Amino acid sequence: MNSSALIRNIRAFSLPSRQAKLPQFYFVLFLLYLRILKGNRMNRFLVTGGAGFIGSNICKRLVSEGCFVRVVDNLLTGKKSNLSSIIDKIEFIEGDLYDPSVARSAVKGIDAVLHQAALPSVPKSVDNPAATHKHCVDVTFAVLLASRDAGVKRLVYAGSSSAYGDTPTLPKVETMLPQPLSPYAAAKLTGEYYCTVFYKVFGLETISLRYFNVFGPQQDPTSQYAAAIPAFVTSILKDKPPTIYGDGEQSRDFTYVDNVVEANLLAARAKKTSGEVVNIACGESITVNRVIGAINNLTGKNVKPIYAPNRPGDVKHSLADITAARKLIGFRPKVSFEDGLRLSIDWYRKNLL
Repeated sequence: MNSSALIRNIRAFSLPSRQAKLPQFYFVLFLLYLRILKGNRMNRFLVTGGAGFIGSNICKRLVSEGCFVRVVDNLLTGKKSNLSSIIDKIEFIEGDLYDPSVARSAVKGIDAVLHQAALPSVPKSVDNPAATHKHCVDVTFAVLLASRDAGVKRLVYAGSSSAYGDTPTLPKVETMLPQPLSPYAAAKLTGEYYCTVFYKVFGLETISLRYFNVFGPQQDPTSQYAAAIPAFVTSILKDKPPTIYGDGEQSRDFTYVDNVVEANLLAARAKKTSGEVVNIACGESITVNRVIGAINNLTGKNVKPIYAPNRPGDVKHSLADITAARKLIGFRPKVSFEDGLRLSIDWYRKNLL
């Protein structure tokens, strides 16, 4: 029985037959109440790292759907300006989640945690592994512990394809033995293990999404640790040669951010999760040289790159098998690499030039 039918039954309750219909009336009212509760399930979200690139895109999607959204971010890499269009529609907490008191306040009254907070950079983790451990492993543990204690229904964890390392087998399948090559990869993998353990030991529903090379609007191109596509796009738009580390024939499964946002919502609203790990990507291998060519083509330019030595911790090839994500949470990428690149170029042209 749907909500409309339940309401019609309540309206059919008439005063002359009140005594006769009283038990039926309360039963129908109770069913309506349950229906409302079910409809509101997973509508109160905490987005950790919500002022960051991926987190802010998730928040905008949740707000557009009328959900309650709480954000916790220490603004170490995130920017509050990323949330400027929705800041009056969310609850924002500035703080460090490795502090147990901050974590407990953050999860209070929350249905689902979308845990994006991290120090997201392989090169940065090589330069400062202690900071990476603190902002990845310690934060994840604190959020899991607080979520367990607060009765949170589910935690969706932002994992990383860097966990696979540089194994030659392609595509990468979740059953493969992880071989992390950097402190960042090891820290993100540790978070996955903790998520699985918290389900098996404490019953907290978790799922880890292994992101593959996410790109899109609001990704910072200015840092020395900037991800490839925003750095390439902004350089070429300014007619400056982008720097490629390696020969450019390394390949990645580049994934537009809207696909990752969709995966988070699907994971949060799936019928049940049990500590699984699934790949989130497009299932397409694209070389860095091809990316440069595509950006030049879309911008009408012909800017040649500069090639530099490989960086420690970088992998040569990365490609995802997304079968498990499709089966478990119904994930299918909605935005192709080419369309995502076009959208990204348009955003950087309008916002950063």
